[in-house]
Amino acid sequence: MSTPTLESPAATAPPPGGGSRPGAPLARRLLRLLAVLALVTLAATALVDLIPGSPAAAILGPTATPEQVAALDAEYGFDRPFLTRYTEWLGGALTGDLGQSVQSGQPVLDTILSRLPVTLELTLLALVISLLIAVPLAVLSGYRAGGRFDRAVSAISSGLLAVPVFVAAVVLIYLLAVTLRWFPVSGWSPLSEGLTNNLRHALLPAIALAVGELPAFLRLLRGDVAATMREDFVRTATARGLPPRYVLFRHVLRPSSLSLVTVAGVALGRLLAGSIVVESLFALPGLGGLAIQSVPAKDIPTVQGLVVLVAVVYVLVNAAVDACYAVLDPRIRTR
Repeated sequence: MSTPTLESPAATAPPPGGGSRPGAPLARRLLRLLAVLALVTLAATALVDLIPGSPAAAILGPTATPEQVAALDAEYGFDRPFLTRYTEWLGGALTGDLGQSVQSGQPVLDTILSRLPVTLELTLLALVISLLIAVPLAVLSGYRAGGRFDRAVSAISSGLLAVPVFVAAVVLIYLLAVTLRWFPVSGWSPLSEGLTNNLRHALLPAIALAVGELPAFLRLLRGDVAATMREDFVRTATARGLPPRYVLFRHVLRPSSLSLVTVAGVALGRLLAGSIVVESLFALPGLGGLAIQSVPAKDIPTVQGLVVLVAVVYVLVNAAVDACYAVLDPRIRTR
């Protein structure tokens, strides 16, 4: 039994004039990504110029002598012109040198890489948890739109939307860590010390982050599933007597997932950059804790490295999301 195609002849026909070269869309996308990275790195370098007065004086404080200020300006290049600083920083960044931390004196890249596994694990766990809950609930709600189950799920998701992440984290700490003692209240255990102990420390903050993403995923996918259920190809598949589960997860879920993939990609970058509150509540040694330490200390090289890391993650995630579109819906062609 063949599945009706979604593409029309006009969608698959080559454009007039023989079409573009096969590598042209990829080249255009690469140029856009490089342009975004160039703008972000320029803005990150300009952070120094946004500080009133001398950056070294702001870092060292009012008790610093002029000689100390001049020495720190010369050491970190704060006294050089903007374009000179940018070209020197870019040349170092291309070789993996993001400068040295003002606080610790350690290479910025080493400091970030030592903190990255914690935040990355929390981010991925939060996304997996939220998607594992949101996808089946949204599919069932969209399948029976307007029914009791749909109304109950919509009410719960609306309530969760009003709960800030830090409130959810405090409630989870009290219920699951303090009262039931299923998880530790704070701290971190790396994977090198065992998967079980690592998950005991990582699951609770990951659940807190997932609570913030779950309702948006759920409501978005539910609306797309309900709309897809009214499409002709879904009605055709149902009329053929195919099982509802097969229709939902084979014919409905894929074309309904485009918006969810986009939002999940944005959420990945946002969680990687914005888990500061959760990491602070659970005393986790991640990028959020590093940002909290670096900003008040005016550790400009570390802040620049964090900004660039987040930008690179956003760019790579957006590229991956674009690549997923054609897989989820064959009608989409890169232009």
